Amino acid sequence: MALTKNERRIRIKSRIRKVVSGTQTRPRLAVFRSNKEIYAQVVDDVTGKTLAAASSRDKDITKSKGNKTELATLVGKSVGEKAIKAGFSTIAFDRGGYLYHGRVKSLAEGAREAGLKF
Repeated sequence: MALTKNERRIRIKSRIRKVVSGTQTRPRLAVFRSNKEIYAQVVDDVTGKTLAAASSRDKDITKSKGNKTELATLVGKSVGEKAIKAGFSTIAFDRGGYLYHGRVKSLAEGAREAGLKF
């Protein structure tokens, strides 16, 4: 029997998480994408703490007009600026089982524009 889209994504996500984990020196940038919104957070997996987070539901991002891909770029810039302010310049990118295409790709490019290296 074929897998549903969500089951397939969860399998891919678990494969990615075997390899990618966040440390104190190089935290993980985790992405979650719903149908309407996109969320990103910088996580230290050793201590289990979220160091920085941004989403398309933030007030400054919600006010700006644009399609979902453009908002994802703004989310990437926002989380990148917050991570750099917290003292992190290199991160491990966790795409969360989503294809590196569209909104996930534009979020990553926005984070790179903000100064993050991954």
